[in-house]
Amino acid sequence: MDIFNGLLLGLSTATTFTNFAYCFVGVLLGTAVGVLPGLGPVATISMLLPFTFGLPVDTALIMLAGIFYGSQYGGSTTAILMNLPGEASSVVTALDGHEMAKQGKAGRALAAAAIGSFFAGTVGTLFIAISAPALAGLALSFGPAEYFSLILLGLVTSMVLTNGSLLKALGMALLGLLLGMIGTDVNSGAARYTFGLPDLLDGLDFVVVATGMFGIGDVLANLENEKTRNAVVARVETLFPTREDWRRMTAPILRGTGVGVLLGVLPGAGVLLASFSAYALEKKMSRRSAEFGKGAIEGVAAPESANNAAAQTSFIPMLTLGLPGTATMALMIGALIVQGVQPGPEVLSQQPTLFWGLVVSMWIGNLLLLLLNLPLVGMWAKLISVPYHYLFPLICVFCAIGAFSIGNSAFEIYLMALFGALGYFFRKLNAELTPLLLALILGPMAEEYLRRALLLSHGDASVFVTSPVSLGTLLIAVGLVVSIVSPRFRKVREEALQETD
Repeated sequence: MDIFNGLLLGLSTATTFTNFAYCFVGVLLGTAVGVLPGLGPVATISMLLPFTFGLPVDTALIMLAGIFYGSQYGGSTTAILMNLPGEASSVVTALDGHEMAKQGKAGRALAAAAIGSFFAGTVGTLFIAISAPALAGLALSFGPAEYFSLILLGLVTSMVLTNGSLLKALGMALLGLLLGMIGTDVNSGAARYTFGLPDLLDGLDFVVVATGMFGIGDVLANLENEKTRNAVVARVETLFPTREDWRRMTAPILRGTGVGVLLGVLPGAGVLLASFSAYALEKKMSRRSAEFGKGAIEGVAAPESANNAAAQTSFIPMLTLGLPGTATMALMIGALIVQGVQPGPEVLSQQPTLFWGLVVSMWIGNLLLLLLNLPLVGMWAKLISVPYHYLFPLICVFCAIGAFSIGNSAFEIYLMALFGALGYFFRKLNAELTPLLLALILGPMAEEYLRRALLLSHGDASVFVTSPVSLGTLLIAVGLVVSIVSPRFRKVREEALQETD
């Protein structure tokens, strides 16, 4: 199917009343979640994922996708109005966005974020429509060895790009791999690390783990720091950029979009990396670099464009290879598996309605974000001011309902509580949770492809280096590992992290 006919199929799918309604609900919920500091898209999708199991697969994925990129935009609202980034990728937006708000330019900053996000989202979606079919066709020629090497590269990249200590990221990834081994061995049928508990024979459900670590863990962290939410909301007057604003933000939006499109496909922290990279690039290229950090509109337009473009293109590895690049994409893959759809290149040929419906729904969702969020700025400002002690009981209830619905067992709730405590503990250690969740999802897949490749080659491990694709992928992974131990790399990385703190 060519791109034009695919887009027509997607348009007929995404514009049905049910799918359009759930897309609307998704972007609305995503924005509402994005404006709440500390509660990100991963926690929200984890809580709401069980409620989508009864929906058609295309409807469920459209809604979850709307929550994801809606929250990416919503995080900019609190960053600008209150200097409280709702998402990690909105940290850079707060640097100049809140300064503009203090100068009485909050509306213009919000408009720059909205316009940049809409343009970048449109370009990112177009990039998916053009590149995904070609990549899916290439992926059909991959064997077990190639997939194992790709998964290994994804795990290594997620550790390199993650925020914080590399040693802690490695430890979290190893812990995720160990947790992924819990359950029944597919080949031998033997129970592994179940400690005699029948409830663990099927392994740990990633939704329970994610809900605990990101949902309950965030609740515990936010309760500890609830006083930090007490901030003054900047007043919003005009929402229309001036002619000078348009002149200054056009090029940054274009450059930020390009950075986001390219970096969004990277595993681990593509969205976060895109936001920071776009800001750094704009600061170096601008003739007004001295204004950055003091209310430069370029410092809002560039990272917000990169943020939203990367949010869209992060779907590419998930849709074409069946490999999650972020924790959110891992949840998307889980949603597909629960619905009986095997993620990977076959989705495009066997489920064209699902693929193209999702692509077109992204355009619709970005348009809804532009039309909804600026008029509703007053409502978001009121939502921000709601005391957290009114919100966290509802979050806990939704987490508990979601965990219980997985297996209709109270054991899942106990597991969720355990991983919630672990999530809070890891936050106190400043250890990133994303490598753990990615390893939990990718670990069993890597083991399966490793065993399959060795069975097909009769135990000959050279199969991983005789394939050009596998060899090239492994060499890139080795290069990243070498760069990790390089003192120069560590110095550059530490300096970059200090700039973003």
